[in-house]
Amino acid sequence: MGFPEHRMRRLRSSGAMRRLVRQSSLSVDDLVYPLFTCRGEGLKEPIESMDGCFRLSPDLIAAEAAEVASLGIPAVLLFGLPENKDESGSEAWAEDGAVQESIRRIKDAVPDLLVITDVCLCAYTTTGHCGVIKDGRVDNDATCELLAKVALSHTQAGADIIAPSDMMDGRIHYIRQCLEENGFYDTAIMSYAAKYASAFYGPFRDAIDSTPQFGDRRGYQMDPANSDQAMQEIALDIEEGADIIMVKPALCFLDIIQRARTRFDCPIAAYFVSGEYMMINAAVKAGLLEEDAAMMEALTCVKRAGSDIIITYAAKTAARLLSPEANS
Repeated sequence: MGFPEHRMRRLRSSGAMRRLVRQSSLSVDDLVYPLFTCRGEGLKEPIESMDGCFRLSPDLIAAEAAEVASLGIPAVLLFGLPENKDESGSEAWAEDGAVQESIRRIKDAVPDLLVITDVCLCAYTTTGHCGVIKDGRVDNDATCELLAKVALSHTQAGADIIAPSDMMDGRIHYIRQCLEENGFYDTAIMSYAAKYASAFYGPFRDAIDSTPQFGDRRGYQMDPANSDQAMQEIALDIEEGADIIMVKPALCFLDIIQRARTRFDCPIAAYFVSGEYMMINAAVKAGLLEEDAAMMEALTCVKRAGSDIIITYAAKTAARLLSPEANS
């Protein structure tokens, strides 16, 4: 049977009807807000390439985290900027590093807010690469040992979830083993399991000064043309001890999120990256899109594809739009 027995518009006839039959619902509980921290005091530097984002010193980051928590957002994701860079990125695991101090400040001020920390060396190395260089290439195993040191330092400072983003083979195993050996059995790992060598990271690299000084990251980040490899990467990371897996970027890789959702039972995160965020913002500034509608549609699509967690620079805006007051 077809028309007129079936009129699909019946289920779109009102706002209440559309809510009643809606299959995918975006919630504030799905959101994670990224924060950038740097050494110093009283610093709040606008990031020119990323609208509404700032580099914050640890003494100011607690207030920002408190605002995030007040909106009902359950977690923040911390990225650090070093005072000094070297070949191994040693400031990444310094006890008095910006990330480590920010973790302590946030947990003191808002103890129930989950603190996730990005674990990578790209912002800390003089080369801008995600690991130590040997014979012109990133040394995988030597890098994994350093990433474990970074993860341990974050956990000792009070981080709830460790999120390695480097794409080295075996780094989840190294980190999990290091945490277990030091008694941190309950620290969760959110693995950037399927992180693609994307053109959409540009604004972020400007924000943390992490552009490679030579070559590129295609030797360790994934080829955007491949999807089967993403499933292999995810399966290996789960086997090594990851609790949550991530697909990055989000909007350009909805098919990868959907495949992961079909195949794996663990929580799936998606990172709505800087280029995707600013692509919408640029279109809004040009008068081509309505900001709130476009951003919420994009985030809902990421949710519909199968993600449980969405990391986005629009988290605060989305939380306000999802609040009962905004929908009353």
